[in-house]
Amino acid sequence: QVQLVESGGGLVQPGGSLRLSCVASGGIFTFLPMDLGWYQQAPGKQRELVATITSGGTSTYSDSVKGRFTISRDTAKKTVYLQMTSLAPDATAVYYCNAHYGSYNYWGQGTQVTVSS
Repeated sequence: QVQLVESGGGLVQPGGSLRLSCVASGGIFTFLPMDLGWYQQAPGKQRELVATITSGGTSTYSDSVKGRFTISRDTAKKTVYLQMTSLAPDATAVYYCNAHYGSYNYWGQGTQVTVSS
């Protein structure tokens, strides 16, 4: 089993920044080269990919966040981060951390991000 715990969400003004963190725990995570990702789910919408980072450190981003969001991981701390800058109201959503490898797929409980003046 893998447990993922997100933090760092909150209320931020348009144009502001936030850094989300997700700490992983569980024996499987220690032994499998899991890819990590961040997804967002706005009210009434489907969950959408924001960014991913492989176990080797290769990152990918959705077109809407390229150049503004940065995903990174600290293997020693079993933590994945999402640095978000130039936030706009359409970034308001619950952000979920994901870890997957093969048929293993885990989600965190989510952290709310609200962009509003």
